[in-house]
Amino acid sequence: MADWKITPDREPGSEPVTHAMQCARPECLEKSDASGGWEAPLSWALTHSGRNPSHTSYREIITRMYRTEMVP
Repeated sequence: MADWKITPDREPGSEPVTHAMQCARPECLEKSDASGGWEAPLSWALTHSGRNPSHTSYREIITRMYRTEMVP
């Protein structure tokens, strides 16, 4: 069996890293749109809490592409 390694995909043309926030209340679970930066998801979370004062817990969602390679 070959040995493999996994690393973040930094090849040209790979998908960019994206960030989002999701309300962690089980009855809600709404989430922001994915963004290449943090400002929009954080702003969404603050706005969501402002509209729903009991919604104060969030999870961050980071999407990052990885690639596997056989180790020589």
